[in-house]
Amino acid sequence: MNKTAFVFPGQGAQYAGMGKEFYDNFKESKEIFQRANEALGFDIAKLCFEGPDADLSITKITQPALLTVCMAIYEVLKKNTKTESVIMGGLSLGEYSALTAANAMDFETAVKLVYNRGNYMQNAVPVGEGGMLALLGCSDEDAIAFCKNVTYRFGLLEPANFNCPGQIVVGGKSSAIENAIQETKEFNIKRAVKLQVSAPFHTSMLKPAGLKLKEDLNKIIFKKPSCDVISNVDSEYYISDTSISDKLERQVYNPVRWEACVRKMIADGVNTFVEIGPGKTLSSFIKKIDKNVKSINIENIANLEEFIQLSYI
Repeated sequence: MNKTAFVFPGQGAQYAGMGKEFYDNFKESKEIFQRANEALGFDIAKLCFEGPDADLSITKITQPALLTVCMAIYEVLKKNTKTESVIMGGLSLGEYSALTAANAMDFETAVKLVYNRGNYMQNAVPVGEGGMLALLGCSDEDAIAFCKNVTYRFGLLEPANFNCPGQIVVGGKSSAIENAIQETKEFNIKRAVKLQVSAPFHTSMLKPAGLKLKEDLNKIIFKKPSCDVISNVDSEYYISDTSISDKLERQVYNPVRWEACVRKMIADGVNTFVEIGPGKTLSSFIKKIDKNVKSINIENIANLEEFIQLSYI
């Protein structure tokens, strides 16, 4: 059986102007932005549409901004297409969009939660003490061995994102990262690129942020998702509402296993992935994971209209 998966991007996909077309043309989208402004107590819509990029890239702003744009697009998609997503997923922050779209929590709860999440993640490690590297052209095994070697010699370095074949992100102490770049050739790594991020996300250095987030998560009464939603932590579906709090806490300081999530969805019959939100990052990863599946991204009205036509053929 052929299935469709709706997937949502994570931090890094944001840009000034995202979502404005939907806000200007669809009542459902405008309502989402208005609800976000009210829940947060500041004008997130203005930041999404006008930036500046420097403000939009602040983690505590990026996270609610992306979730708002994704949900503003999803609400229109839901109303205008007959496609019923069987499975949902998202990369890091995108998992919150997936859970919200699957009715595990209401939008206001989600947007306030990710604002807090961004704040905790931003402040967990002092500026300058941690960072991240993208390792290109290596296997998972080589990346893991590389991290162990660097940790032993120079300081903490851990896998953070298993995105797709040949692209693994690692994070850790700044001193370790500076030395790590010189060690890549010994571990069959073609290139290491230092990322412009404020903290080593999805590593054990973020555990204090996870523990703070847990306090917020424990106050929320989640519902069982209305469709299958896959978790970054273990690439398994949420089988009940009770597992949501635990997995979202652990996701903050454990690696994002995006490649494993995509392979699991494909194994379960997904042959079409619809990326909802700004950019084509997930579509790019999915093509590298399996070139035989279809991947579509919806970030503007032209994309939406194309998908609506396809879904009714």
